[in-house]
Amino acid sequence: MITNRGEVLDKINNEQLKKDITSFRVGDTIKVHFKIIEGKRERIQLFEGIVIGMNGSGIRKTVTVRKISSNIGVERIFPIHSQKIDKIEVSRLGKVRRAKLYYLRDRVGKSAQVKRKDDKK
Repeated sequence: MITNRGEVLDKINNEQLKKDITSFRVGDTIKVHFKIIEGKRERIQLFEGIVIGMNGSGIRKTVTVRKISSNIGVERIFPIHSQKIDKIEVSRLGKVRRAKLYYLRDRVGKSAQVKRKDDKK
């Protein structure tokens, strides 16, 4: 029998963690397949953008994804271990030297791009 409250919380958190998450880092371009409920129907919506930040750890881990949609920057924060996330795909690896890419918010056009990891330059 578990008597310590911290051990009980750790056990519950470990049961709810997703095991099949692909690894990605800040600067990578990812596709998040997110379940959306519209009335009685449920469908999967795709959100593709650059990871500009990651926060938290364990069950509370979140990722901030930014994309440009019709010349307007759109950011969305996704809890990684949420039941509403179907899957996460990495479409492009980025080469960055920072943990948070908030400077991309002020940039437009080519200066808002992140170098690819496979580029030699």
